[in-house]
Amino acid sequence: MAPGRASELPRPATQPIDLDAAVDSFDDMPLRSSSSLTESEVDRAAQLEAEANARERAAIAESLRQRARGQERDYVDRADINAPLSVRMAHEYAYVARDVRRILLTGGLMVAILAVLAILINVLAVIKL
Repeated sequence: MAPGRASELPRPATQPIDLDAAVDSFDDMPLRSSSSLTESEVDRAAQLEAEANARERAAIAESLRQRARGQERDYVDRADINAPLSVRMAHEYAYVARDVRRILLTGGLMVAILAVLAILINVLAVIKL
């Protein structure tokens, strides 16, 4: 095409759009407006935000109450100075016992994996290096 010439390609014919039929099918859809939110939308958003804040505050308050109850329980357990050390620090021993069990479980799992690999490689020759 030459720079100054208009396009000589035929344009496809377009069908006219029936706007009334198109609008009727979209009656239940919200219309987009160019203005800002309506008062009812702003009020609803404020209500939802207030409800969310109230739920969050209630959850925080419950968490603080549970934490305070836990600290009171720990304080009561430690309050008896005349009790043997094993009784006063039983919760510390529980942490240690749990950690030792986890370490042994992890170590045992690693040894089992190595044993299976050794059998697959050396005995059965399934995996060849």
